[in-house]
Amino acid sequence: MFQQALHSLRRATAQAVVGGALVIGTLEVTTHFPSQGRSSAFYHSLADDVIVPAMRATLNPELAHKVALRMAVLAPTHRPSAKEQKLNVAVTLWDNVNFSNPIGLAAGYDKDGTAIAQLLKLGFGFCEIGSVCLRPQPGNPSPRMFRLVEDEGIINRYGFNSLGADAVEEYLQEFRKTQHPQDPNSVQWWDKIYNFLWPGSQTLVVSGLLGVNLGKNKTSETPLEDYQKLIHQLGPYADYLVINVSSPNTPGLRDLQSISSLEGLVAGCQEACQKLEHVKPLLVKLSPDLTDDELEEIGALLMRLKIDGIILTNTTTSRPPGLVSSYKTETGGLSGKPLKNRSTECIRLLYQITKGQIPIIGVGGVQTGHDAYEKLKAGASLVQVYSGMIYEGPGMVSKIRDELAELMIQNGQRNLQEEVVGMDHEHLHWERQRKLLFKRNEETTTFVIDQEDKENQGKQDTDEETSTTAQPHRLLSNGE
Repeated sequence: MFQQALHSLRRATAQAVVGGALVIGTLEVTTHFPSQGRSSAFYHSLADDVIVPAMRATLNPELAHKVALRMAVLAPTHRPSAKEQKLNVAVTLWDNVNFSNPIGLAAGYDKDGTAIAQLLKLGFGFCEIGSVCLRPQPGNPSPRMFRLVEDEGIINRYGFNSLGADAVEEYLQEFRKTQHPQDPNSVQWWDKIYNFLWPGSQTLVVSGLLGVNLGKNKTSETPLEDYQKLIHQLGPYADYLVINVSSPNTPGLRDLQSISSLEGLVAGCQEACQKLEHVKPLLVKLSPDLTDDELEEIGALLMRLKIDGIILTNTTTSRPPGLVSSYKTETGGLSGKPLKNRSTECIRLLYQITKGQIPIIGVGGVQTGHDAYEKLKAGASLVQVYSGMIYEGPGMVSKIRDELAELMIQNGQRNLQEEVVGMDHEHLHWERQRKLLFKRNEETTTFVIDQEDKENQGKQDTDEETSTTAQPHRLLSNGE
């Protein structure tokens, strides 16, 4: 009786294992392989076409945002499309900071750095958290975020709600642990099964760069001191740092964009960066509400100060004509599709002013590969998204990357940084191409000379060895 029961149990176990393998294999074949740039067509369809619309319909904007951050842990890992793999979409800035692709997540989505690893797995080349304040502050009272659904925009007046630097530092320490290679033998069997079924487990090593966006506390009367302390505390965990002087929701913050204030602030923050064990690139984020004359003046100042980069742009307090949503009259910063054209204009202007010598990160209304392509051509080296995630879902980044690759292929381009960035500025673009060609020729010449020197040295060494080896024979011959 016991033997019969044991035999039945073994048979049931074998059937369960075989059945499970068939189910897993079917899921792998039907959802992963044909994805073409989306980590899984099935998973993304579920998230983008079902879950995200349901959240918009049932949850208020702020609650939906919090839920989305919590659910990011379930996101599967992005797989580059076949089109993208034919191209070089990597971007290298500041000599040694390498972005695997130009699409990043803008500050504001993950203010406190609670889901960096999970968000990077969606396919972002980099993620920017913040704005982080030195001390915790709740921000403005709710409601403080509004969806302009008909206009595909967002108005927020959060007011730098932040857990504070101490709490964020702990999250950054946890994130950095995910970037160390893990011994495959140490992964538990249940994690291996989870990775196979849903490729986005925490046990996988996370790639991607991290930017930390810094802001001042609402009640602070010493903004430079705030920024310097934040750089000292959070700088060691960042790949780049951003001074936010352009949010419209903190009283007096935009006054820091005036030439008299900005010069001292940037210089003081640069000094703080130089004191880090490993110096980090410092960027400044500007407002789209600055006039063209003001942008020109600021661009000239930042050139003189040798700032590492500029982010264009933050949200706008203006309300472009044509908005139809009932929420258009709410106070706060407007982002999303209504901001797209102005942010691109700012990129084009600053690229021209700086002659392409300062890297620009473009943000504002990027929802498609074409939107990203426009900003890159205008002069952005990288682009960021935020509001589009609310309308398109987490699969948007995969779609943007695939569409961008398609546009490059159609235009006969193979290297994004060399052939796409700044191509709207014909004179600057061809001047850069000439310099790149000259640099390559110089490197090739140097390589050839080095190879010839090595060959000559090798030949000389061989002759000397031959001479040394032959000498005893000659002496022996004379002795005979």
